[in-house]
Amino acid sequence: MKDFRINPDKKYVSIIMEGLQKKDGHCPCRVNVDDTTLCPCDEFVKDGICKCKLFIPIEEKK
Repeated sequence: MKDFRINPDKKYVSIIMEGLQKKDGHCPCRVNVDDTTLCPCDEFVKDGICKCKLFIPIEEKK
């Protein structure tokens, strides 16, 4: 998604990826498991909100 990137913290990303794998591709930060929680979840796609911080905003260059 434009204006976002994968979190640069490789250890953190590894933990989130393990959670995604355990939940068959669904956001590990969500309790419910349905079509809206498949990564990237609907909230991220529609509103740019990634609760698990796998995707973070690209910092503006100064």
